[in-house]
Amino acid sequence: EDKEEDDSNEEDSDSQQNGASRRKNYQRKNRERKKAGEEGSKQRDRGKNAPTKDQKESENKEKKTTKKGKEGENKEKKDRKNSTSSASSNSSDEESLSEEELAMLMEQVEQKKKLISTMRNKPWRMVKKLSVLREAQAFVEKFEGALGKGKGKKLYAYKMMMAKKWVKFKRDFENFKTQCIPWEMKIKEVESHFGSSVASYFIFLRWMYGVNLVLFGLIFGLVIIPEILMGMPYGSMPRKTVPRAEQATAMDFSVLWDFEGYIKYSALFYGYYNNQRTIGWLKYRLPMAYFMVGISIFGYSLMVVIRSMARNANESTADGDDDNFVFSWKMFTSWDYLIGNAETADNKFASITTSFKESIVDEQESNKDENIHLRRFLRVLANVLIICCLCGSGYLIYFVVKRSQTFSKMQNAGWYERNEVEIVMSLLGMFCPPLFETIAALENYHPRIGLKWQLGRIFALFLGNLYTFLLALMDDVNEKLAEEDVVKNITYWTLLSHHNSSVGNDSTATPPPLDPADVPRGPCWETTVGIEFVRLTVSDILVTFITILVGDFIRACFVRFVNYCWCWDLEAGFPSYAEFDISGNVLGLVFNQGMIWMGSFYAPGLMGINVLRLLTSMYFQCWAVMSSNVPHARVFKASKSNNFYMGLLLLILFLSLLPVAYTIMSLPPSFDCGPFSGKKRMYDVIQETIELDFPVFVAKIFSYVANPGLIIPAILLMVLAIYYLNSVSEAYQRANAELKKKMQMQREEEKNKRNNKASTNPMLQDLEDLLTPNTKTESQPKQAEDKKTESPDRASPVRKAGKGAAVDGSPMTGGRGAAFTPPPHVFVTQPLPPGVRPPYPGQPRPRGHPLGPVPGRGQ
Repeated sequence: EDKEEDDSNEEDSDSQQNGASRRKNYQRKNRERKKAGEEGSKQRDRGKNAPTKDQKESENKEKKTTKKGKEGENKEKKDRKNSTSSASSNSSDEESLSEEELAMLMEQVEQKKKLISTMRNKPWRMVKKLSVLREAQAFVEKFEGALGKGKGKKLYAYKMMMAKKWVKFKRDFENFKTQCIPWEMKIKEVESHFGSSVASYFIFLRWMYGVNLVLFGLIFGLVIIPEILMGMPYGSMPRKTVPRAEQATAMDFSVLWDFEGYIKYSALFYGYYNNQRTIGWLKYRLPMAYFMVGISIFGYSLMVVIRSMARNANESTADGDDDNFVFSWKMFTSWDYLIGNAETADNKFASITTSFKESIVDEQESNKDENIHLRRFLRVLANVLIICCLCGSGYLIYFVVKRSQTFSKMQNAGWYERNEVEIVMSLLGMFCPPLFETIAALENYHPRIGLKWQLGRIFALFLGNLYTFLLALMDDVNEKLAEEDVVKNITYWTLLSHHNSSVGNDSTATPPPLDPADVPRGPCWETTVGIEFVRLTVSDILVTFITILVGDFIRACFVRFVNYCWCWDLEAGFPSYAEFDISGNVLGLVFNQGMIWMGSFYAPGLMGINVLRLLTSMYFQCWAVMSSNVPHARVFKASKSNNFYMGLLLLILFLSLLPVAYTIMSLPPSFDCGPFSGKKRMYDVIQETIELDFPVFVAKIFSYVANPGLIIPAILLMVLAIYYLNSVSEAYQRANAELKKKMQMQREEEKNKRNNKASTNPMLQDLEDLLTPNTKTESQPKQAEDKKTESPDRASPVRKAGKGAAVDGSPMTGGRGAAFTPPPHVFVTQPLPPGVRPPYPGQPRPRGHPLGPVPGRGQ
């Protein structure tokens, strides 16, 4: 009855609406009545068919028996399934999945993959990261094979497995390549504690070691090994035998320390090699190989240096500009959350601290104010003092080399007289760089700019010393060439007299051989030059190691252990801990390499000595830096590329090529030592090989190519090409700079627009809304009022007055409970007529004007 009353009420209310809504409601009620009748009939049928207790017990017994039979059948089926392979069972399970389940599974797998790829960016703890990562990987491995269809499931699973194996192999191979880089962890540790500027030196040292290892392989494999295996043995000819007068002292330590005695007549130096055109059963052309290896050393070094400079330039331009928000990037993005080792975390912490110091120094230098006139005067004064030091060191070396020539003629010269040149050059290289650094304090440059000035000055010092040494050495070579003419005549007459005295009147008899130790021999100026370069290299190694041991390690031990019982603070004051001298070490390495390039043509074994020197320097200096040195007081960031070091190395390579090219093209080789003996010039070996081993037309081609009429235009063409490429590169650099400026300006404009839009005056925004009404602002109050009228409000006076009541003056009337909808209002933007004033705040509005949709709008 209640339902019928409600239905009648609903029919009364619906009768006031349109016919379409009445028909819909009537149909809906009929459907509900039919459903209710069907449910009632079903319940009555169930009540009629209710079973008794006996029937239930019998049914339960039958069910138990059927269950037992089914259990037996299931056991048999399980045994059959266990006998089949696991792959067929998995495939049958996968086939049983519906399309909806496969879609859901695919979506879950994709979500897990995305989670795995973005796990590094999650701000979670490491324990949570690892656990979630393992769960996601296990889920992907388990259900990824079910994404195939039919027969393609196994193939898809196999492809996915192989793709994972390939990714893992590439990752492991990259890790293996990183582990194969020599001294990578040592350099990273040094960089974390001392900054990128100190680490750049060790990176440069490692690169130099690799280059020298390749050069040593060329010399050792193509020159030294063929001569030892296929050449004449020791003692078979004068150039491979110690003279009779020197055999008594040939094995003394003092003699061997000066690279005389048996070392002088070994494969370490130029004079040991034979001038036979071919040696051994392979007919190996040793003179040609010696000449080509000597030239290829310079060619390979030039190619490697230029290639490294080009690669570093590309890396520096590809890195982009990092001058924006430097400290914010370092603060929020510096830490690596995958670090799991305590020592690695300490290194990373030290590296971040050092990078902050570097950035702070750069920021201070960019904002520094200075007195320009005083700064210019101090810089000019510093340059004048340094030029005076350079001139004095050059004169001192020239004087010492000239005096060493007089000492060499003395019979009983002491150890200092024999090694005075090497000692003076090493001392100048040790004391001049600190003096330059003291003078450079007057200039007050940025640390990075000051380092380049310091490197340039030490480069000028070493270059002046080296070329002064070479000029004095060339005077000694000229004297030995004059002496060689006399010795050549003596040797010729000695051999002739021995032949005549041994044969006598019988011209058919063979003369007995003359002992090679008794044959007079020339000074062999090539070996003399090689000995000087080997002495310089060895003395430089000893001075470097002793300086590190005494100046760094013993000094650090003294400061560390004596500081407790001293009058002042040794760590903060004098002598304190030593800082790593970047400029001195870099320039020492560069000039040592220059001496190696020059001396390797006259002493093939010098390259092996240099490889050992670089190998020991890496371990010894890494130990000294980590145990005895402290970071610089003004830590600065090194350049993104080592092109400045490479530029110095390229310049010293060119300057070291000039003396070797001069000796090859201008000076005659010694007549009784070396692979080029018996020729007018060393390069004659090329002409001899072309004439004897190549066809005639090849010789003509080489003669045409060697014509100065072709060489000079080719050089001019190369110069023009270099000028053109340099101009193009400068134009590209200017274009890149302009593009960077435009991008920066555009970014600043967009930033200003966003800031201005966010900080717009609210009153201006209100005026804009008044002048240009928005449809959105009109629809919002209407929707709010509709919601209020639709919601049942018991306290409404309209509801209390009656269901069928309507508001007077409303534009439309409805049935019972119809809501009041006020007429739409439009904002008035025209000015008021004269004589009409708006009401003051707080006064009532006149009744003739309708209310606005929002209270306070337009005030």
